[in-house]
Amino acid sequence: MAKKIVTIGGGSGQFILLSSLRDQLNIKITGIVSMVDSGGSTGRLRDEYGVLPPGDILKCILALAPNRNLARQILQKRFQANSRLKGHVVGNMLLTILSQYTFSFPKAVKALGEILHIKGQVLPVTICRATLTAELEDGSWLFGESAIDVPKSKKRAKILRTLLVPHHSDDIKVYPPVIKALERADYLFIGPGDLYTSITPNFLVKGVMEAITHSKAKKIYLCNIMTKFGETDNFKVSDFVTTIEKFIHCRLDIVIINSTKPSLQIIKKYQKEHSQLVKNDLSTFQPNFEIISHDLLNDKGGIIRHDYHKLADLIKRIIV
Repeated sequence: MAKKIVTIGGGSGQFILLSSLRDQLNIKITGIVSMVDSGGSTGRLRDEYGVLPPGDILKCILALAPNRNLARQILQKRFQANSRLKGHVVGNMLLTILSQYTFSFPKAVKALGEILHIKGQVLPVTICRATLTAELEDGSWLFGESAIDVPKSKKRAKILRTLLVPHHSDDIKVYPPVIKALERADYLFIGPGDLYTSITPNFLVKGVMEAITHSKAKKIYLCNIMTKFGETDNFKVSDFVTTIEKFIHCRLDIVIINSTKPSLQIIKKYQKEHSQLVKNDLSTFQPNFEIISHDLLNDKGGIIRHDYHKLADLIKRIIV
């Protein structure tokens, strides 16, 4: 019987994770995606047309496409010539048009998945419109995912808590198929990605945390390789793990950590952007979960990220 694999997150980290799962045999994949992106082409479409943010959803659809590279070349291309379209991503525009034609964002997502013959399904965590907000330790507030994601100064107070502010309702309701997927999952993969703007917003949606807590799925967290300026400054692996467990109200079963260091030259480049290598301190943390430390690094082109080929090999050994 095929194993049911659910991933939860958003952004580029979710793309890499789903890419590593796409060609696995005998599994059924469901990607659950955060709906608070407010920057770039996604933010413009959200503001101008009132649609749900399509950017992270698009990345996940492309990750599961059999012709992923070709699909990315076409659907992640940005318009340049037309002044009205300039800067917009082709795939974001297509999802917007499909959602307006079908009167349903999930139907638009499913339609694009059908066009690209994706392996698995991609679900928005909610179809309620909301703004991500963050309270900082100095008492100030940030409004919107892009404001939290990109600090406007060289130093910012630590994030104390995050909230979802609904646009048109009393609370943010979970998209029902998300609960079904979590209930039926054999494995739940969380991360990697920006902690407070890509991953944990999913857990703020009413019903998601409860479904994860009661799910019998093996809960696996793929830790970030680098810290994120303004979000996870000076975070060690234990800080990431503690934060995730606080949000989901239950213990993780497995934590996956990259064991290979990037070159000193690349690390120095990241340090200029106030980003540090995440230190593995779990040897002193006395964890109640399995730790898997493995070479998962891809730093080609001077960009530090997880290598989805290496990750795919590791996941094959985990899913039994």
